[in-house]
Amino acid sequence: MAKIRVLTVDDSALMRQVLATLLSKDPGIEVIGSAPDPFIAREKIKALNPDVLTLDVEMPKMDGLTFLEKLMRGHPMPVVMVSSLTEVGCQTTLRALELGAVDFITKPKIDLREGMEEVAQDLIAKVKAAAQAKVRRMEGGGKGEAKPLASNCLSLPPSAMIKTTDTIIAIGSSTGGTEAVKDVLMALPPNIPPILITQHMPERFTKTWADRMNTLCRISVKEAEDGDSVLPGHALVAPGSYHMTLVRSGARYTVRINQDPPVNRHRPSVDVMFASVAQYAGANAVGVILTGMGGDGAKEMLAMKQAGAFTIAQDEASCVVFGMPKEAIKLGGVDKILPLSEIPAAIVAYVSKL
Repeated sequence: MAKIRVLTVDDSALMRQVLATLLSKDPGIEVIGSAPDPFIAREKIKALNPDVLTLDVEMPKMDGLTFLEKLMRGHPMPVVMVSSLTEVGCQTTLRALELGAVDFITKPKIDLREGMEEVAQDLIAKVKAAAQAKVRRMEGGGKGEAKPLASNCLSLPPSAMIKTTDTIIAIGSSTGGTEAVKDVLMALPPNIPPILITQHMPERFTKTWADRMNTLCRISVKEAEDGDSVLPGHALVAPGSYHMTLVRSGARYTVRINQDPPVNRHRPSVDVMFASVAQYAGANAVGVILTGMGGDGAKEMLAMKQAGAFTIAQDEASCVVFGMPKEAIKLGGVDKILPLSEIPAAIVAYVSKL
């Protein structure tokens, strides 16, 4: 089997060396070159035709976002961003995902070598996933804020809310999920039943992403806090490095946040969230599993279905990485397999009939 050929782009010579050393530890990956800035990177992409690019956000001569946007217009290819954990770094990285980057890793704040060693397994997994990802050429201006098309804005009759007060919508995703979840949320009506979201993402990124979703959607979106009420027209996002579970006290739903051990190598874990929704919402739930690598969410989506919930998986053609949905389908935990564009309407149609 051919090795995945990687080109690293970073203005730090140390970072280029560290990335090459870590990636080369995997027998399935070959680092074929590096570049200190986007101009040299452009020439090396033409000459070497890499399978995957790792790209720093902050670089001289041309910043990573500008280069990424040009790349996705002229020569779209899988890109894994190398980001900082600062607030600006979070916002920039999320913009990179909007522009077409497959995923990102975060630089350690101190001790670069040792810090990167700790994320080596994650880095290798993300590069391998990126090599299999579907990358689409970016069209249009790419500069403005995303807005839902009027034709995509769904509605739910006010009377439906009387019947769906106990309904919970649970959405799980990973690689490619920040954009996939955005597409779903932006189409949903403001009186949709409560939504819980687990998206694999580090600390700080989840709050920045939730705040951004809140500005784009007709529903309210926020990073979950322990004890938050679960309310119609509101979406709660599991915080990075914390599991989020649904609990019920009488007629009231709330969420609990904890730092129990990772599940499927993840915290937050989709399986943890789905298991709690199966337990406390049962048949009054909709489970949605979107693009992502690995199998997190598959086992407990089956538990949701067995508890009577309606379950949906994104189809292979519209996934960036068809890992999590594929595993859920394989286990028999999925009622409907749909393109991403049809999932919001399926959710609304189902809750309208309850």
